[in-house]
Amino acid sequence: MLEFLETVFLRYGAWSWWVLGLVLLALELVMPGFVLVWFGLAAIVVGLLALVVDWSVQTLALIWGIASLVLLVVGRRFFMRDPGRSAEPLLNDRAGRLVGRVFTLSEPLGENGGRLVVDDGTWRITGPLMPAGAKVVVKGVDGTTLVVAATE
Repeated sequence: MLEFLETVFLRYGAWSWWVLGLVLLALELVMPGFVLVWFGLAAIVVGLLALVVDWSVQTLALIWGIASLVLLVVGRRFFMRDPGRSAEPLLNDRAGRLVGRVFTLSEPLGENGGRLVVDDGTWRITGPLMPAGAKVVVKGVDGTTLVVAATE
């Protein structure tokens, strides 16, 4: 197999590197992960280098391997976002998204808590005693219960 590849690379020269690069870039479209793009770009760069210098296939393959790894490391650091940061950190935390919002109680808040209608749902709430119609602000979340306080 290696002899066949060496024969192909010797016969077609820079074209074989460009074809390899394009095949790897095409495979990137079908495979997730954003990895093969760096190997494909490195093959295209080696193809351009093969036009300028007359090095052996082994030397060009070594350069391709090194260039692939360098592009992979640099490219992933440059293009990959920090997974710890999100534009919407509370996207899947419905209760957490309500903290700080102001609502009007539709029923009184008693000693055993109460309920608050928010958009299309109802939440259990706790807080100081308040009559229906009072404005409350969500101060926090305790499990599935919202902690509310009177607005000032």
